[in-house]
This record gives sequence, structure tokens and C-alpha cells, in this order.
Amino acid sequence: MERKYRVMSLTAFRIFQIHPTILQIMAKEKVTYDCLNCPGFCCSYSQIPVNHRSLKRLAAYFGISEEKAREKYTKPGVQDEMILRHHKDEYFLTICQFFDREERKCTIYEGRPDACRSYPGTPNCGYYDFLEIERDRNDDPNLKVAAYIAD
Repeated sequence: MERKYRVMSLTAFRIFQIHPTILQIMAKEKVTYDCLNCPGFCCSYSQIPVNHRSLKRLAAYFGISEEKAREKYTKPGVQDEMILRHHKDEYFLTICQFFDREERKCTIYEGRPDACRSYPGTPNCGYYDFLEIERDRNDDPNLKVAAYIAD
């Protein structure tokens, strides 16, 4: 079976303000994934780091102080760094608190942290490749693959 890729143009990524380093990588190779057609795998990572610049951006986005943003939107990670809080999700157990579980997209796209802006850092995304294969194999272009087996 031939693999089908949905390719998002480099121009489209500039509109979404992708980190300049990522743009340099993508300029060399075509991007083979489309975040708008993914159920949010990267948003389910348990440790989504929030650096100081990202915390400032979150605070500004919500019009609150950095301290309030830290309390409300982050928690200590494995090595005591700031990470985003999560809420329950039917596909990935938990997912970023800013992820809309019905629409399957980020609700704070313009205010998202640096880690989210630079993911995956390569022209392709392993999860998206896997998802495309499963969608082709199941002949279902909207298939969402759960990260666990439900009871």
C-alpha cells in the first residue's frame, strides 16, 4: 500500500510562528505531517517544559502575573522544572490542560510555550507517520489511535 502524506507548506508554518531553528530545518526538507490532522499526541507528553520566556508569554496571554500563571498552569516536573498541568483525555489518558478535547486542538496557540512551538524539530513526526499508516490500513481518514487499551 502506498504511503500518503499530507504536506503542510513552509509558508503555512511561517504564519503559525514556528521557532526559527525549526524553520531552518524544514527549509531543507519538506514537512511530512499536518498538526491539524492529528489528535494531539505531542500534547499528551507528561513533561511539557515551561521556561521563563514561556511563562511570561502565558502570563501575558491571560493578562495575569507570572506568579499567578506559574501557580495556575504549571507544576513541578521530574527534576523540579516547570511543566504544564494536564487533564484527563480519552485517547492518551492525560493531555495538556490547554488542549480542547472535543476539537482536538490547542486553545492557546498564540500563547503556547517554546517546547510546543519547536516540536517535533524535524521535517517528520513519528506519531503522524504511524497514524497515517493506521488510517490507510483501516481505510478511515479520521481514525484516532488510543495510547492505551480501554476496558
